Amino acid sequence: MATRTINVDYIARVEGESSLQLDIRDGVVDRVRLSIFEPPRFFEAMLRGRRFDEVLDIVARICGICPIAYQMSGVAAIENLLGIEVEPPIHALRRLLYCGEWIESHSLHVAMLHAPDFLGYSDAMAMARDHGDAVRRALALKKAGNDLLRLLGGREIHPVNVRVGGFYRVPTRAEFAPVAESLKRARDHAIATLRWVATFPFPDCTRDYEFVALRYRDEYPMNRGRIVSSAGLDIAAADYEDEFLERQVPYSTALRSALRRRGAYLVGAMARYALNYDHLPEEVRALAGSAGLGAVCRNPFQSILVRAVEVIYACSEALRLIADYEPPARPFVAAEPQAGTGCGCTEAPRGILYHRYRTDSDGVIQEANLVPPTAQNQGIIEEDLRQVAMAGLDLDEDQLKANCEQSIRNHDPCISCAAHFLTLRVNRS
Repeated sequence: MATRTINVDYIARVEGESSLQLDIRDGVVDRVRLSIFEPPRFFEAMLRGRRFDEVLDIVARICGICPIAYQMSGVAAIENLLGIEVEPPIHALRRLLYCGEWIESHSLHVAMLHAPDFLGYSDAMAMARDHGDAVRRALALKKAGNDLLRLLGGREIHPVNVRVGGFYRVPTRAEFAPVAESLKRARDHAIATLRWVATFPFPDCTRDYEFVALRYRDEYPMNRGRIVSSAGLDIAAADYEDEFLERQVPYSTALRSALRRRGAYLVGAMARYALNYDHLPEEVRALAGSAGLGAVCRNPFQSILVRAVEVIYACSEALRLIADYEPPARPFVAAEPQAGTGCGCTEAPRGILYHRYRTDSDGVIQEANLVPPTAQNQGIIEEDLRQVAMAGLDLDEDQLKANCEQSIRNHDPCISCAAHFLTLRVNRS
């Protein structure tokens, strides 16, 4: 029986180190393994023994692209533990800070990591020679997002201004003026980006995902909300571990998540959009419709469209928050240590990010649990790969490789903040 092995040593535009193995027997994809072989980084262990007010500076260093997501889920969990309710102006500033991260993260993915797949380029540098305007728009968008991170977070990478109970310092209204002007231009760039992306050729692919995201009253979810799903789940963050489980497979050093009763599920932009479409402003829904999107998107290759829509929304929401901004009477409320357990869940660009902390009476962390979005999406990524591989069995090896790589990038996986490579092995027998 003949066996064919396809090796792809390096797949660019995926964050982290992993490998993919496809076993194909008698014309059927028999096994799909998305293996993460990076050494564990032990951030949860690093948090044990540290005070509650040290958590935010530590978790901000987990990811250079999404430090705000880790800070926002961390601060939500610690404030839940301490019984702190921040005032509306502080909540608005945190939402504004999250807008900055969505803008810079989504813009990076849409134009630099994902768009080359649809246009036949190996990378963004090659694409820029023919699509320079699109790349310049993306860079301007990323700068606008970084401007918000710098103003509210203190710096663009690993921000230092968020604290339990609020911020160390809050901006004046005057400081927002140049940022607002930048965001007005950014919103125009975001609309142009969506129109550009809408011209891409999208493979015909429909997946019946169970979407999981936050949902909160009348706002598109970022910092708060209940965890809901398209199959009827509706829980508080404190009940997360009752409904979801983490498990390890023998071929991966990373834990992966599943719903205890139903298995794999999808988090991220497509899930947020499907479960909160009614919370988008009418003008944003109209722009989504003009790009070919309905109220729900089930084609993972069109996830790039949904992220582009979310960039427009984040720019508009940031401008609204700046226009309504009134500095709070105090930048923070004091936080006193106490024993307890607190949970928090917010919407990172790539999906829900869950944190849980347990402290002793001195406020020292005794236990920590952090569940990032990519850990939750690993099962779905494998299922997508199985479908893509089955549909491409008759393709030549180079095209099959390209389709599998693109399928992985549909989910903008943040495997780690280090290397950007993936290995693919396809065994045919």
